[in-house]
Amino acid sequence: IYAHVGITQKFKAGSLMELCDVTLERVKNAPNNSLIFTNFVHFDSDYGHRRDVSGYANALEYFDARLKEILDNLKENDLLILCADHGCDPSFKGTDHTREYIPVLFYHKDLQPAFLGKSETFADIGQSIAHFLGLSPLDYGKNLLNFKGQP
Repeated sequence: IYAHVGITQKFKAGSLMELCDVTLERVKNAPNNSLIFTNFVHFDSDYGHRRDVSGYANALEYFDARLKEILDNLKENDLLILCADHGCDPSFKGTDHTREYIPVLFYHKDLQPAFLGKSETFADIGQSIAHFLGLSPLDYGKNLLNFKGQP
């Protein structure tokens, strides 16, 4: 996905269970100021493109249960971002990507709960990460994060 630019470690996993296991292990052992990116590709390749509605539902339930483990192991100042890169509705005809808006969920202990509405660009996620890390604003996107105590 990133043409191996800026990647210091790469871990492979062959199933959703293994991806969850590896992600949890990395969360537990990551040094401060780390970025862990996990591509949960099985939602797309195994269920979305194959139009396997029940498999997709089962995978979501499994991931939902494992997400609690990940949340329980976040460190004091960790930010978790869950998002998709495109739609892939398993109930739609054909095997191509579908045109839904993708979800994005942010979790940090000090984030204000909020409905973010519709973003116009993926750049909003990058801008939000830059803001969180204290970096200079990027050329594109808007920060979506509102921490407790911020105006």
